[in-house]
Amino acid sequence: MAPIDNPRRHTRDDVARAALRLLDDVGLPDLTMRRLAADLDVQPSALYHHFPNKQTLLAEVADRIVTARGGVEASDDWTTDVRAAAAVLRDSLLAYRDGAEVVASTLSMGLGAEAARDLLADAIARGGFDADTTRRAATALLHFVLGHVSHEQQRLQFDSLGVVATDVDDDAGAFAFGVDLFVTGLKGAYRIPAEKAGPARTSQLSWVDVETAESLDALIEEIKGDR
Repeated sequence: MAPIDNPRRHTRDDVARAALRLLDDVGLPDLTMRRLAADLDVQPSALYHHFPNKQTLLAEVADRIVTARGGVEASDDWTTDVRAAAAVLRDSLLAYRDGAEVVASTLSMGLGAEAARDLLADAIARGGFDADTTRRAATALLHFVLGHVSHEQQRLQFDSLGVVATDVDDDAGAFAFGVDLFVTGLKGAYRIPAEKAGPARTSQLSWVDVETAESLDALIEEIKGDR
């Protein structure tokens, strides 16, 4: 029996949920509109009633991947919140096959990934930074998270094929180290007045022009202090 071309048979939510299931089953390269339609037992044209193209569908899937685990409650330390937000995002991406690649692709096309950036930006903003600085910092951290998790997921796929690498770093430890470097660099790149240093401050900090070497020095000192 031929699939039914009836867009009302499934809702937008049904299509997005099916796409997430199929992503886990076959991975991003094999997640096609035709395959998704077959999974839902409809004609491919029925899917375009809910999503005009595959890119729009992937943007919806990306936001669902990111928001599945919720946000991060504010603490009295913005640096703790940033580390927690990055960890939540990493866990969310790892929960789905090719999760990092899905979010990265929608980010590069400018069609989505706002949920991922907002998760990080909300935590960074608690440090009192202005809106422009917060967004730029959140974008930089997002690029790190996506790159790191993409590497993790690629290695997981190789492991499943029996290609096991030797002398592999602890993923969670390496990720935390990278986030720590980011937080240290962000703190070092901005001079926070003493009267604004407390967790209860509400005024915004503006961009401070500092030499690149000064930021690098802050990172180096942090690394030296950990030894």
